[in-house]
Amino acid sequence: MSKPQSLSPLPFKTDDEIVIMREAGRIVARVHAELADAIAPGVSTWDLDNLAAEVIAQHDAISAFLGYAGFPAHTCVSINEELVHGIPKRYRRLKAGDIVSIDVGVRYQGYIGDSAWTYAVGQVSAQALELMKVTKESLYAGIAAAQAGNVINDVSRAVQQHVERHRFHVVRQFTGHGVGREMHEPPQVLNFERNYAEGYQTMPIGLVFALEPMVQVGTWRTRILRDKWTVISQDRSLTAHFEHTIAITREGPRILTKL
Repeated sequence: MSKPQSLSPLPFKTDDEIVIMREAGRIVARVHAELADAIAPGVSTWDLDNLAAEVIAQHDAISAFLGYAGFPAHTCVSINEELVHGIPKRYRRLKAGDIVSIDVGVRYQGYIGDSAWTYAVGQVSAQALELMKVTKESLYAGIAAAQAGNVINDVSRAVQQHVERHRFHVVRQFTGHGVGREMHEPPQVLNFERNYAEGYQTMPIGLVFALEPMVQVGTWRTRILRDKWTVISQDRSLTAHFEHTIAITREGPRILTKL
């Protein structure tokens, strides 16, 4: 299919903006480092959210999630069959064998950093380990394809092919997205290749987006629980979620959300 001619150019960030976003990303990475150390059987998702809030405040940032479209917490904490948008609760405690996905977003000097990671709680099943490994690998496969001059579908294809090669399922209903002063900006970055106009746009230097493969064991289908936030796999099979914010640079893709 030929590249569409009528789409608006994709947004890009200046070098100075990327410097600020890199610091926002470092703060997100520091939060994840603290959370990784705190995860253990018996810890509540409420405890994890409070810890994240403390670390965010220590770095003169604020949660990008709290109050976003009414979301009631600083982070999203999702366990096992919960894919994304899990609401932290006092009574919800981690158990040995769980896997827990934590999505952290901060606003620093007006710009967003956004990253999610899935963690094992104690010793987990071989299937859970494989799911996490493949999902994480698919994130880095997508990042490797995020080169200036490539099109968005190159990233989407890299993620999808890696996941499906290992016979897992890429979620269709939720995707990556541009990020900057707002949590969700153009472009939409799917985790699967699709014949859609935006997917054929060339990625310019300065484009910043959150790439976030969301992968499930038994199906790509999901549903939303009665709290109107928590997304689970339709068949309640295990899920994993890994995300980095990246910038397209002359030297290649740059991960902003790492220490």
